[in-house]
Amino acid sequence: MTETQICDSTRSPAGGAPAGPARPPGPAGPGGPAASDTAASGTAAGRHGDVLTSLRPLAIDVGVPLATFYVLHDAFGVSLWLSLALSSIPPAIRTVAGFAAERRANLLALLMLAVNLAGIVVSFLTGDPRGMIAKEALVSSVIAIAILVSVAVRRPLMSAGLKPFMTKGKTGRTAAWDRLAATSGRFRRLELAFSTIWGLALLAECAAHLIGAYTLPVTTMVWLGNVFTLGAIGLAVVIGGAAAGPIQKMIDAETQAS
Repeated sequence: MTETQICDSTRSPAGGAPAGPARPPGPAGPGGPAASDTAASGTAAGRHGDVLTSLRPLAIDVGVPLATFYVLHDAFGVSLWLSLALSSIPPAIRTVAGFAAERRANLLALLMLAVNLAGIVVSFLTGDPRGMIAKEALVSSVIAIAILVSVAVRRPLMSAGLKPFMTKGKTGRTAAWDRLAATSGRFRRLELAFSTIWGLALLAECAAHLIGAYTLPVTTMVWLGNVFTLGAIGLAVVIGGAAAGPIQKMIDAETQAS
């Protein structure tokens, strides 16, 4: 090696101070691995919080009344009608509070209130075993009719459950949903179609339940009623994909564009 090459090898690439030995990785600084891990943890925690925020209306308007009913009726042995009446208090408060604050009804809370009131009414009805089977369909029909009414007033009820599923609790996807719901006519039509599919499927299940209650043997309807219900839900999920699929694609495109 020549003297010139030796001298050049001891200089930095820019020709300045001699290059020292390679520095070992030091403690993670602001941009180091630890910071990246912290940022990732913060992002995951933020997404978890967004999911909880998205699901909060469902938990409050649906979960609280149902939990109240089962705790009172099954755990403490409170009568059916009184359990239904007491579990109607939270959705009643939510309905009144929502209307007072925003001058609009809280549809989820109103639905649970209607279902509970229907349950109270039919709890006083007595009859033969066929009548008891038919009562189940009468209560569940309230849900189907409420969904279809929400479509008629252009406030699709099923969007409350579809939105958290589509946005996955991510702030960007939630904002994309809100923008599309406010500006896209096609998006709103798909929302209405999704709720319409579910409303019609559940209404058909109620009709089949009523017909079966008075035309088929009681022992058959005891198990067939559950088949009707599960079949209606499965059918709604499959057919509803015709609306849910395009909704997801629109949210994906809107999120990427923003």
